[in-house]
Amino acid sequence: MNLFENSYILASIAEFLSEDLGRGDITTQSTVAPDVRGVGRFLAKESLVVCGLDVAEAVFIHLDEDSPEIEATVNEGEAVDAGTVFATLRGYADVLLAGERVALNLIQRMSGIATLTRQYVKAIEGTNAKIIDTRKTTPGLRMLEKYAVTVGGGKNHRLGLDDGVLIKDNHIALAGGITEAVTMAKLKVGHLHKIEVEITNWAQLREAIEAGADIVMLDNQTPEEAAKLVEMSRQLNPNVLIEASGGMDLDHVRSFAQAGVDLISVGKITHSARAVDISFKIQTI
Repeated sequence: MNLFENSYILASIAEFLSEDLGRGDITTQSTVAPDVRGVGRFLAKESLVVCGLDVAEAVFIHLDEDSPEIEATVNEGEAVDAGTVFATLRGYADVLLAGERVALNLIQRMSGIATLTRQYVKAIEGTNAKIIDTRKTTPGLRMLEKYAVTVGGGKNHRLGLDDGVLIKDNHIALAGGITEAVTMAKLKVGHLHKIEVEITNWAQLREAIEAGADIVMLDNQTPEEAAKLVEMSRQLNPNVLIEASGGMDLDHVRSFAQAGVDLISVGKITHSARAVDISFKIQTI
């Protein structure tokens, strides 16, 4: 991720800092001399996948454009054990203290998503399926959270509603049926846009494929049901991608991958990922 060319992310970081700093860090201003320099160390307090180093660095650079780059001892996406110091930053102590919380909040959240995603990816290793995310993200943090999914080894679904056509039950009901919805979508969107249809049974699967859907989402099926629908889909059109969705957990996700689906969408990797435990300890230099 080329963070420093993404104006939206940089503007978001400015807002995050403004929210936290308000009129200034009065604790630091009243207890630490402005010329004191320090070194801050990012310490993993549990096993995790590191994600968000560039984001953390951007926090401190926003506060002091002369702030040096973070010195990382690992690569983005690398797994580390508890007790590992994986990055350090040297600079003015008041800058380190002012940016500490925002930087930690972001890197803990992003590393948590990358760590959970990596667990899902490993759970289906050896199959042809891919783990993908959803739009179940934190408002304002979607770009960072979806980036964290890719760092964990997953793939991105739609970045937003303008990124592809996904016809779900409400669209089908309002359009008058699957065929009607797909037909209208084909007339109105560009040739580069894929059309995906959510289905719950064999009849809907057949209708979606015959109407020209590029992707079919199997909603809340069992692995056994998914396997049957995959087989039927391949017979109708082997080029249609099959996505499984709904309540995917680590204990059962491999069963869906073995059922033959191409994609497995997991909302949990963003909306339910736990922020991992990372500390930022500062010492004078």
